[in-house]
Amino acid sequence: MTMVEVDSARLRSEIAAFYAGFGVPNALTAAFDASTLLVPLVGPEDRVFTMESGGVAWLCAFTGLPEYARFMSARGVVADQEYRFHTFLGRRLREFAEGQQEPTGVAVDMSGAAPMVFPPVVTEEPSPEGGRR
Repeated sequence: MTMVEVDSARLRSEIAAFYAGFGVPNALTAAFDASTLLVPLVGPEDRVFTMESGGVAWLCAFTGLPEYARFMSARGVVADQEYRFHTFLGRRLREFAEGQQEPTGVAVDMSGAAPMVFPPVVTEEPSPEGGRR
């Protein structure tokens, strides 16, 4: 069995600070950008796994194998099926999400005790009538 090392301790610490009421948004974002995260892959072409909610596609990412396993168990793991993943820096995930045509964010440890989302940046475009839409 191959051991997977991820470096997400700083991110977990910043998420804990957020939940404790002491979070600093810029520090949380910087920790996310610098963290190594596990991202599930699906299909024969190994696409990154996304879920849709409220018109937003969410890239699922995990701070470690236990969090990934918890998520997969909640989804109903099949014992003889292989579950593939890749490691990405949070910064690369954010860049990938920003490059998608539809609004895409990143959801971290969504089945865990302290889930965190990094929503897409949505800009308003002026309407032809001069207002905002």
